[in-house]
Amino acid sequence: MADLANTAQQQQIREQGWLGKTISLPFRFIGVMLLSLFLSVIFEWIGLYFFWGDQGWHHARDMMFLELDWISEDFTNSLILEEPGLTASQLIEAAYKAGFEDTGIVEFFHGQSEAYHLESLRGDGSFDQAIGSAMVLIEDYALAAVFSVLTFLVRLIVLTLTTPLFLMAIAVGLVDGLVRRDIRRFGAGLESGFVHHRARATIKPLAVAPWLIYLSMPVSISPLLILLPCAALLALAVSVTVGSFKKYL
Repeated sequence: MADLANTAQQQQIREQGWLGKTISLPFRFIGVMLLSLFLSVIFEWIGLYFFWGDQGWHHARDMMFLELDWISEDFTNSLILEEPGLTASQLIEAAYKAGFEDTGIVEFFHGQSEAYHLESLRGDGSFDQAIGSAMVLIEDYALAAVFSVLTFLVRLIVLTLTTPLFLMAIAVGLVDGLVRRDIRRFGAGLESGFVHHRARATIKPLAVAPWLIYLSMPVSISPLLILLPCAALLALAVSVTVGSFKKYL
């Protein structure tokens, strides 16, 4: 009786664990998105300070335009959007207008920077010049953050468009793993719990990696150079996990 009670208790704990994971999944996804957005702004600021200070906030703006060009070139057809390039440009323009123009954020930084810069030119002391230079620098970092957010939105659209790629990779890995498992079962192959658990542990990082790495990169490269290897590795991890699952339940 004690064994039955312990088994029932363990089953209840497992069910509660799965329920808790399912409920917390949207919140964990939002957490990954916020972390990626935070890192994208921080990396852009670090690059602005150390590497592309001469370009200023124009680096983030040019990166956004490059990302839009990648969409127009690489995503001519999509199962999700009819015209990905045009739709992405319209969404980014609407986000910029609603989030930064209508709220007056961009105009505020422009106005404050110009006012303090003119005041520093008219002033005689070094203090006025220091204030003017500081406001120009603040405007630079603020506008870099604005265009980093817009670049983040463009890349989020790219990841949304590539969702069928990752679903197909998971399906291919699942089918391949099931076939290899049946071959191993009917051919009296050996089991390896070590391989199964290690491969299973890599599925979640490989599923999260594209969202974290691609969304926070401070440079613009073709999304296919990142997303295709991640999808291939995800398919491999699913295949090994399913293929090394125990032969008999």
